[in-house]
Amino acid sequence: MRFTPSIFSKLLEPIDRRQFDKAVSRHGGNAYDKSFDSWDHLLVLVFAQFSACDTLRGLEAGWNANRHHHYHLASGSVQRSTLSDANKRRPPAVFCDTFALIAGRLDRQARRDGGAMVQLIDSTPIPLGKLCGWAKSNGRFRGMKLHMLYDPEADSPRPLDITDANVNDAQIGRRVTPEAGATYVFDKGYCHYGWWRAIDAAGAFFVTRPKSRMRLDLVTQRPLREAVGEGFTILDDAEVRFASKGDSKLPIRLRRLRVQRQNGDVITLLTNDMERTAIEIAGLYKTRWHIELLFRWIKQHLKIRKFLGNNDNAIRLQILAAMIAYALLRIAARTYQIKMSILRFTDLLTQCLFDRRNIAAIDQPPPRKPAKPKCRAAPNQLSFAYA
Repeated sequence: MRFTPSIFSKLLEPIDRRQFDKAVSRHGGNAYDKSFDSWDHLLVLVFAQFSACDTLRGLEAGWNANRHHHYHLASGSVQRSTLSDANKRRPPAVFCDTFALIAGRLDRQARRDGGAMVQLIDSTPIPLGKLCGWAKSNGRFRGMKLHMLYDPEADSPRPLDITDANVNDAQIGRRVTPEAGATYVFDKGYCHYGWWRAIDAAGAFFVTRPKSRMRLDLVTQRPLREAVGEGFTILDDAEVRFASKGDSKLPIRLRRLRVQRQNGDVITLLTNDMERTAIEIAGLYKTRWHIELLFRWIKQHLKIRKFLGNNDNAIRLQILAAMIAYALLRIAARTYQIKMSILRFTDLLTQCLFDRRNIAAIDQPPPRKPAKPKCRAAPNQLSFAYA
């Protein structure tokens, strides 16, 4: 009889086991928990994301209840004490490398010309409860921050780092290596002149908002060919330079735009792109909303609000598992050409995670086996009559 893998098994197909094992060996992922190795750990945490398990006891019960599927997943049962120890000691670098491999495959499915590449950079807060007394505060919240680089066209996120709440965003943004022709869009929290100079030197572009204390002198006024965009109006387009002598060492031509939003707010944009029109520049900054929607979707539909441990390592592992689950969902939606919304697709996966059915027809009832035809007598056959 032909074997049909479960939906959960199909979701995990993009993970290359050979590359995963190399990452485990590289970071010593199985140094402590040999009976519960890194592959088991990854499957259990990804299962927790898809099945909405938010406690160790519930995760243990839900995973072990499907032990008849463990053999084909090359995994086994789990004990919550073992899982708790693994969350505390296993290096997050294993999961980070795994996500990089999956995200690379997600990006290859939507490969485009590098000249049109747009990268959004931002961070989102991860508030932690009072049980995490070690968590630091930045004056607004106590917890951690997830820093992200996101390609809205390929729908490909890449975590830059998971840091304490008081770490400056610009410190993490400087780790991004600029690619020629790419455009990096970020807010005023990523203000760092040295990084801006590196982006310009690499033949890339940036679009950002200047800080209020940044002083700029007008060099020349640029003509406005078109002023009205989708949801905004361009008020001013000018080439500027830094006013202070210390900042004059930045040898970059800068362009300043004043944009009035549909709600009446006026914002100022700063860029080194002298070729695009003002409408295009403002439209690029408007795409920052995509990364905000990404953060909102992850927090609402994946499990990074309630954690399976209260230590730093466990929280990092669970955040990375959530990002892996997100990438696997996107790859499955593209591979099987899912037409429904990603939210409904996620809900259906949660309900039939271990069903053996076709993902492309996950919203359809399973096919029924045809009934056996009844044996009918031939018309020329003699019939017997009983008195």
